[in-house]
Amino acid sequence: MTIQTPAWVKHAVFYQIFPDRFARTHRPQTHPAMAVTLEPWEAPPTLSGYKGGDLWGVAENLDYLKDLGINAIYFTPIFQSACNHRYHTHDYYQVDPLLGGNEAFADLLTAAHDRGIRVVLDGVFNHASRGFFFFNDILENGPHSPWLEWFKIENWPLSAYDGAQPANYTSWVNNRALPQFNHANPAVREYIMQIGEHWIRQGIDGWRLDVPFEVQVPGFWEEFRDRIKAINPEAYIVGEIWKPAPEWLDGTKFDGVMNYVFAGPTMAFAAGDRVAMQYAEVPEYYPYPALDAAGYRTQIEALLALYPWEIQLTQLNLLSSHDIARALTVMGDDLASFELAVLLQMTFPGAPCIYYGDEVGLDGGLDPDCRKVFPPEKAWHQPLLAHHKALIALRHHYAALRTGSYTVWLTDGDLYGFKRELGDEVLLVLVNVGQTVAPVDRAAYGELAADWRSVFGDLEVTPEQVTVPSRSGGILAQS
Repeated sequence: MTIQTPAWVKHAVFYQIFPDRFARTHRPQTHPAMAVTLEPWEAPPTLSGYKGGDLWGVAENLDYLKDLGINAIYFTPIFQSACNHRYHTHDYYQVDPLLGGNEAFADLLTAAHDRGIRVVLDGVFNHASRGFFFFNDILENGPHSPWLEWFKIENWPLSAYDGAQPANYTSWVNNRALPQFNHANPAVREYIMQIGEHWIRQGIDGWRLDVPFEVQVPGFWEEFRDRIKAINPEAYIVGEIWKPAPEWLDGTKFDGVMNYVFAGPTMAFAAGDRVAMQYAEVPEYYPYPALDAAGYRTQIEALLALYPWEIQLTQLNLLSSHDIARALTVMGDDLASFELAVLLQMTFPGAPCIYYGDEVGLDGGLDPDCRKVFPPEKAWHQPLLAHHKALIALRHHYAALRTGSYTVWLTDGDLYGFKRELGDEVLLVLVNVGQTVAPVDRAAYGELAADWRSVFGDLEVTPEQVTVPSRSGGILAQS
């Protein structure tokens, strides 16, 4: 079969937003549901508290994102829920009132599209919540509820809150706050399909699917793809799969996955033994053990061999997310390591995704520390922001960095070099994670025989050699 993926994703730079923590609106608040007591914005985040970030606040910051070079946003869940992360869905057709409700989302979507920024929402379709109407009816009416077949009820009575009693229903990872849907029920299946279709018709540009591997009913995700693509063939469908995922990326289910298989080795190479293991050992994406250039090459070439090229170009390439400690913290708060990882991210095939605040130096350990509020401008790390802007601008300027071939041509100790090529456009990327300067003899490498100019970084180019400073990298383009 011919695999087709959304063309726009190949040219996208994503920005992941955790809505409660990004921005509060500056407009006068007339919505009673938003006029509530909130945690102080500047205080450290807690597992259960609300900061009150909302979608009008996001809309007010779209120009900042546009200036950064962002042309796509991935939102963690925005639907009505009784938790700050909103993975406990109460109503899939209502945007959470604390975020401004459906009105705020409609305003945001229009404002984003007016700026050429796509919007992808998080679809939590494996489980709902205790407050989800159909499950709540079961809690109220027991075996008399008409919704029994929507969930996996095992016995009576149900215990939705008392951990000393058996829950008597199936929940995700045995968390009784998250009752799991019975996806084998045709009504449940149709309900989820219609949710997916509804928001695509409202104008969203795709779905990020939460724990889709938990839904094991044959044909479920194939049908979801077919029905979404029937409405918008360019809709992006990306799955939360942490491991190599060839069975999910054969062209019948997803266009891409959250590429933790890229994130782990990239941090292991950029940071080496600086990785703070207390933040890296629990999530399964392995930014360790330390890799030299040859080890990184092995991991990257194995990743590139996993999927067809059309799929490689629509992977979601991240370094941080709401589920892991922030990359800067994982890499021992070492700025050079983070900058090197960003250089590798922005020059790799697929769509890079920045977790809000990473670009200005926001740090954070595991949940809830990785979900701090976006910092005020006075606290931004301006050189890091400039680093991101420059690399994003280069990615937008050079088509080869987006859709060109990727070929490793140099691995020498801590020095890694690769080529991105598309037609007459050729770029060479050099990354030196070592503590000493790395000179490269131009005569020894055919790729360096042409005339080159440095377009990024502090590379020194002479007729005899290219010199890469320690803990640094750069990009060469043909003159």
